[in-house]
Amino acid sequence: MLEGAKSIGAGAATIALAGAAVGIGNVLGSLIHSVARNPSLAKQSFGYAILGFALTEAIALFAPMMAFLISFVFRSHKKS
Repeated sequence: MLEGAKSIGAGAATIALAGAAVGIGNVLGSLIHSVARNPSLAKQSFGYAILGFALTEAIALFAPMMAFLISFVFRSHKKS
């Protein structure tokens, strides 16, 4: 019973990766829009976009970390 719940929890934790992908898409899409509107600020906008990408990716790394914690660290103690 506990093993099945751990598998469901690990799978649910990895759903956050889809949200991170959407976030990265929003960051890069906003960069394209801002450069198209004001090309003279392309260098500054690119720096902000890289910062947004890095922060979104850092949050995305928590999802597999939680999945591995649920799967491997939280072990059930079976009594023999």
